[in-house]
Amino acid sequence: MMKAKGISIASPLISTQEIKAVESVLRSGMLAQGQKVQQFEEQFASYVGTRHAVAVNSGTAALHVALLARGIGKGDEVITTPFTFIATANAIVFCGAKPVFVDIEEDTFNINPDLIEARISPRTKAIIPVHLYGQPCDMHSIMEICCRYDLALIEDACQAVGGECESRKVGSFGIGCFSFYPTKNITTGEGGMITTNDSGSFEKARMIRNHGQRERYVHEMLGYNYRMTDMAAAIGICQLAKLDHFNSTRIENAAYLTQALKTTKGIITPSIRQDSRHVFHQYTIRVLSEFGITRDELREKLAETGIATSIYYPVPIHKQPVYRRMGYRDNLPVSEKLANEVLSLPVHPGLTREDLDRIVNGIQNIQNGRPVR
Repeated sequence: MMKAKGISIASPLISTQEIKAVESVLRSGMLAQGQKVQQFEEQFASYVGTRHAVAVNSGTAALHVALLARGIGKGDEVITTPFTFIATANAIVFCGAKPVFVDIEEDTFNINPDLIEARISPRTKAIIPVHLYGQPCDMHSIMEICCRYDLALIEDACQAVGGECESRKVGSFGIGCFSFYPTKNITTGEGGMITTNDSGSFEKARMIRNHGQRERYVHEMLGYNYRMTDMAAAIGICQLAKLDHFNSTRIENAAYLTQALKTTKGIITPSIRQDSRHVFHQYTIRVLSEFGITRDELREKLAETGIATSIYYPVPIHKQPVYRRMGYRDNLPVSEKLANEVLSLPVHPGLTREDLDRIVNGIQNIQNGRPVR
């Protein structure tokens, strides 16, 4: 009997269009930051709904540059979530500032606005909400807090390109930071983008990403080599034109999985905030003890049948060894509990209906002790 084809947790959709676009750049001889980068920036800003966009070489670079552009530095504090990829907090540390962690909402996995004000101090200069898994945060509440305390708002939208909150795209509420890593909803191979309506932050970000220069060989400030290549931008231009289709397919796949799994004992399917467009970078369930086996056992059994899953994130940032050495001893019970329950299933637009049925049947058959095919 022929073994079933494996189902990947992520699958970048690259066509001949992207290949030809890169080939055109290679033949042009202009490989580094050039006209393609500028074109991608203009199109991306228009898509998000901001006046400006600055392309960089990773989502981490986007976060670092955005913080520096808002003047975050030594001795400052920045409030964020511990339940995210470590780059969110690391970018704060890169600036010499201190991440201050606030626990998350159990249903959305995002920072809990009700807990933010208790963590604000005279040193607090900014808040970085993370639109985790493609789910927009409660931006109305977070913006109110930022306005009340005169704090910079920097959105980590690295997992949520195309997501919306109250009909506004994420990345348009404050300074937006995006990632185009291969597993993201669109990719440039590696790459990132900063979006803003603030002309001052825009100009600073452009200099910071390019060795602190506005005019060639005249360095006005300390900067970095965070430039995007024209090859990456050429891919990004092609991918951006497909983004809404990719996201719609992810949303449809997520809805199918939820409908099929919502009555499965011991499984909690993802919730969607009201007035939001969740773009499902990840489709993340919670596996409770009522399921009958542990989350990790379920993951192992699915892997045996060729169904890939992943855990985002098994260790919250405040419990990571590097942050423990920095002295972090926070008690953040929701983040710590969910780190032991979350499991991300394939949801990417490359999945077929047969793939989705295999995922659902695999989970249900494992629970019921039946053979998994």
